[in-house]
Amino acid sequence: MLAKLSTRPVARRSACAGAVAVAVLGAGLPASAAGGERPGLGRPGGEQPGLGRFYRQKVTWAVCDTDAPKDMQCGKVTVPLDYAHPGGGTLELALARYRATGPSRGSVVLNFGGPGGPGVPGLAADGKEFMDLTNGYDVVTFDPRGVGRSSPVSCGMGVGDQSAQVTSDSVDLGDAKAAQKALKVWQQVAARCVKHSGPVLPHIGTVDAARDLDVIRQALGDDKLNYLGFSYGTRLGAVYAAEFPDKVGRLALDGVDSLTESLTEQGLVSAEGQQTALEDFLDWCVQDIACPFGQDRRSAGGQVLQLVRSLDENPVATDFGGRLSGQDLVGAIGQALYSRAMWPSLERAIASLVQDGDTRGIEAFSSGGGALPTRQRPPAKRNEQGLVDPADVPLDNLPAAMMAIDCADDPDRPAAAQITKDLGRLRADYEQASPVFGRYRLNELLMCYGRPKGTDFIREKVKNVDTARMLLIGTRGDPATPYRWTVETARRLGSSAVVLDNRGDGHTGYGSSACVHRKVNDFLLYGAVPPSGSSCPADPEPSAGSGSG
Repeated sequence: MLAKLSTRPVARRSACAGAVAVAVLGAGLPASAAGGERPGLGRPGGEQPGLGRFYRQKVTWAVCDTDAPKDMQCGKVTVPLDYAHPGGGTLELALARYRATGPSRGSVVLNFGGPGGPGVPGLAADGKEFMDLTNGYDVVTFDPRGVGRSSPVSCGMGVGDQSAQVTSDSVDLGDAKAAQKALKVWQQVAARCVKHSGPVLPHIGTVDAARDLDVIRQALGDDKLNYLGFSYGTRLGAVYAAEFPDKVGRLALDGVDSLTESLTEQGLVSAEGQQTALEDFLDWCVQDIACPFGQDRRSAGGQVLQLVRSLDENPVATDFGGRLSGQDLVGAIGQALYSRAMWPSLERAIASLVQDGDTRGIEAFSSGGGALPTRQRPPAKRNEQGLVDPADVPLDNLPAAMMAIDCADDPDRPAAAQITKDLGRLRADYEQASPVFGRYRLNELLMCYGRPKGTDFIREKVKNVDTARMLLIGTRGDPATPYRWTVETARRLGSSAVVLDNRGDGHTGYGSSACVHRKVNDFLLYGAVPPSGSSCPADPEPSAGSGSG
């Protein structure tokens, strides 16, 4: 969910971890970053002594010191490093806003998801998507703790690192000895994450981010939080509702995340969803004379799998000295399938790869998922405001933050023996769910190995919330967050949750469906809640052939 909601490769949840090497980064995240239950978590911030100074601050807005649009303003808030000990260290969180065009009723806060997606550059790139909301609100976003300019985490990975080259796509995870060897490598990578991330790493996760969100609400001067969250951002919104039910204003959650399923279950669902999206793309592609897989739909699926396997055996050199493997291609395709609007670009990118060996188009999609950086940078330096300069944000911040947050939110920690015992069965299940994406998704199951249990607050406590009405949007053809998650989460949250059924395709609906866009705006601006059972029709598909030429 970085930047454009409908037309740009984006990072959303764990369903899009990017290049397979990203799984190596995540798998080795350290035990200290687990973010397990700590005293004081899960309670409204105002009830805990020592937080008064954070709740008394106000945001000072100024011209952004980046290449942001001239009408965007930037600011910051200070939050405690550890809410269990608010008298200790602090963090600075980067904020940005577009001011209301007329009288303002307060703010609406956006989260573009990830986890690990920075809000400030996302709003700078795609603020036009939200200009309707400035009719009544200041439109605000932020870089969550550990992300972007807000004390970014990193694993310090670069092309020259030997450990970064031992990626999951080079290991037969069905072989116990090979899997055990890979786990040891990931533990070595974990030490790098500790070295390069700093003190924020033990205090990263959605429970802490929700508490930060309440400090932001108060600093903005709002009695209630008005909020629009996408994909992972729906998890953050739901956790906020559980922690601060009396502070919920108008919350809209688009592309609703699961609150209860394990990473194993989520990975299987993601593989199935992406396989379905790939089949839809191929149905469309073969209608075009320029389709790199020809016009025979019966053979097109086999050609995709053959291309992936060929690149796994013989990766293609890239312009920056790296190699593009089959699993890198799978990650890029997965990124592009989030929106039908990206299908023409995906068609051109694969054609350039197949016909000319040109990897640039595929790499453009891969970078949206957080591929490994092409060079290392020195540790991030903070400016006089305590924020990291945009140029100093670590190149691997997105994948490092994504895995750190997902693991902090996940309480399951099977031992190495259990992992190696289950891998054979899981590999069969995943490859049956998707011959193309199964192997890729299976690697993500290892990302939290070596860390203690994450918090069980989300699974145990985020339910039956007593809040104002919340609008949950589920898209029928969503390859990352299936529609049933929207229904299940709404049922779990209770009578406050209202579901809007988007009968289109792609990940989230606000940026791709005119109907969803209108209904969400009506809810946030005017409090108009769609009747139970409401739906939005699918928007017209891109025409076949628009990707040629």
